[in-house]
Amino acid sequence: MIELPWPPSSLSGHNDGNRWAKAPIVKKHRAWAKAATQAAPVTGIPATGDIRVIVTFYPPNRRGDRINFPNRMKPYFDGIADALKVNDSRFLPSYHFAEPVENGKVVVVLA
Repeated sequence: MIELPWPPSSLSGHNDGNRWAKAPIVKKHRAWAKAATQAAPVTGIPATGDIRVIVTFYPPNRRGDRINFPNRMKPYFDGIADALKVNDSRFLPSYHFAEPVENGKVVVVLA
């Protein structure tokens, strides 16, 4: 299980802000995901084929748009792939939406 901070709306694909302003935010979240994956006891990753990725969103409040939550995950997927030394094209994600928790979080399980 990999627990990550709630991804900010600035990571949404529809955020048309300055890409240079967004770059450090993407870098920070990618690094968090890599470090969290390296710290987690990740086992049983197949050498080839799909890697199931179960993502559960715990939003900080009820105001978010569930359709956009997965859009914010790209830096996290990249960081997880970096840690596992795999191409993230192998990831087969499924998304689940939980009740809000203080500050929000994302829990990722690799199966």
